[in-house]
Amino acid sequence: MRPRTVHRRLGRLAALATALCLGGGLLAGPGQAAAVGHGNDGPHPAARPTSRVTPADRPPLTDPVDARHREHTPRSAPVHHSRPSMKGLSPERRAAACDIADFTRNTGSALVAKIKGATTDCVNTLFALTGTDARGAFREAQMTTVAYALRDGAASYPGDGSTGLPQLVLFLRAGYYVQWYHSGDTGPYGSALRTAIRSGLDAFFAAPRSRDVTDANGETLAEAVTLIDSAQENARYLYVVERLLKGYDSSYDASWWMLNAVNNVYTVLFRGHQVPAFVTAVERAPAVLRTLHDFAAAHLDLLGGKQSYLTANAGRELGRFLQHASLRERTRPYAVDLLRRTAMTGRTAPLWVGVAEMADYYDKAGCDQYGVCDLQKRLTDAVLTVRHTCGPSIAIRAQQMTAAELASTCASLGGQDAFFHGVAKDSGPVADDRNTTIEVTVFDSSADYQTYAGAIYGIDTNNGGMYLEGDPAAAGNQPRFIAYEAEWLRPDFAIWNLNHEYTHYLDGRFDMYGDFNAGVSTPTIWWIEGFAEYVSYSYRKETYREAIAEAGKHTYKLSTVFDTAYGDDTTRVYRWGYLAVRYLLENHRADVDAVLAAYRKGDWQAARRHLTETIGTRYDADWDRWLTACAAGGCATGGGTGARPAA
Repeated sequence: MRPRTVHRRLGRLAALATALCLGGGLLAGPGQAAAVGHGNDGPHPAARPTSRVTPADRPPLTDPVDARHREHTPRSAPVHHSRPSMKGLSPERRAAACDIADFTRNTGSALVAKIKGATTDCVNTLFALTGTDARGAFREAQMTTVAYALRDGAASYPGDGSTGLPQLVLFLRAGYYVQWYHSGDTGPYGSALRTAIRSGLDAFFAAPRSRDVTDANGETLAEAVTLIDSAQENARYLYVVERLLKGYDSSYDASWWMLNAVNNVYTVLFRGHQVPAFVTAVERAPAVLRTLHDFAAAHLDLLGGKQSYLTANAGRELGRFLQHASLRERTRPYAVDLLRRTAMTGRTAPLWVGVAEMADYYDKAGCDQYGVCDLQKRLTDAVLTVRHTCGPSIAIRAQQMTAAELASTCASLGGQDAFFHGVAKDSGPVADDRNTTIEVTVFDSSADYQTYAGAIYGIDTNNGGMYLEGDPAAAGNQPRFIAYEAEWLRPDFAIWNLNHEYTHYLDGRFDMYGDFNAGVSTPTIWWIEGFAEYVSYSYRKETYREAIAEAGKHTYKLSTVFDTAYGDDTTRVYRWGYLAVRYLLENHRADVDAVLAAYRKGDWQAARRHLTETIGTRYDADWDRWLTACAAGGCATGGGTGARPAA
């Protein structure tokens, strides 16, 4: 996946997120980046959760063992890895690929046999179970059986997946995930499962072949490391964290799975801070602090390369221990040393910025000891050195852009205004909106965006850009969108998602009353993201081939698309949002005008009633016919399209 756009955020919501900022999350490993938004396949951005997480907001991770390219599903808490989508399969084909009854109607050895005999694709589907199926598969007795099967299988583990251990581990992870969100369905988990899962993990990590540096072993090893966190056994397995960090060398680089196994230990650390026993364990045996420091210091050569995230994450997770007063004095010298070995800009910046963020957030009173006082201003001044004004309403702040690139960007944005107003048919800004100017911040690459945008603006960077609206009624509020050059398209110059993000600004100013919180008080995501897609692709006269392909699948009724939320998969949010907006604009303009009239007044309930009651299911049959025509060529021109950003 190419880096993608997340929803426009903000107002008081963004201020709160910034206030609760953790100072940085994990960088993604190979294929693990959490990308949210629209666009084509391409480079993955790094995952940088910014919201503070309490134990009540801590779901187990959802991570495939079979998918080499992973797609992020937004959740209520930071999630660095994601439950796989069986991409390209219709819901009907997904169901046919796996008989859920194999896991809900069997118990004991029969259940274990079914799990071992299933594909990982099949076991992956179990993350979505609810209701009686969730109870049938994942009640405590079932999970305990499988945990002991992991123990028994580990005794003769051959160093590969031939005996079904990857499926057992993934089943256990799915169970913890489902139980987290649907404990009423699965029932509670208690000491019986705790004893069983410890015996299973103990046995696996004790197995001699679990130390093999091979792709075959790495598949199970990487998922077993993540299972540590799913079971909240972060304290018990600190020795596994140390073993993998101390064992890493260049031989691991040949194995995608072994690299994941190493990177997954950072998740055990990242989320371990939410487990009191974990902090106590580090207080009693703080060797992991030195291990993290030594790993980062020994692998500075990785920075700027394919495995850069391993070194940067070591620094981040070391710095995260600064949050504990009992560990701060032990952690501080290690953090200071890493900062002295690296620099704010250049090849070592990912490590410097990661450690600096942690020090700035968790030990701000001691900022002078680290040399990170006024961190945001120092980073902004050092990195975003280009300033340019397009006109009275648009200013650009960039890391590196030529005069020609600035001119082309201004022309693209300036020309979009008239196009937008022609489609929206607005009569001017909504009431109480003072967002008369927009600041466009452009980093030089996706890597620079990942390194700096979170530290400067306190945002997630697991995306392809972000629009920050603020409180449009507040005097002095400065809306901005933060983007980056699509370096994979060089030598052509393009700012990724430029026109999509600019549409969010225009839509917020001319169509949506109030701030972002108000605008999403009812389901409006179908419009917010669908309209941004529609305007972006229509203005650029591109064919949105990915959306057209989705139209041919007839996955959603129009009435269903109206209920879309950001928690839904990105295909539904962006491509189906685009299709719904295009269908209504081309076939039911009066309905669009009625909905927008309510949006512009902030009457969200009236707009919702129009969608769910006035329209309801009335257009579903016509929509279905329209989708057929769209897929057959009816959407190839006109309305909108393609996946190349504007130059």
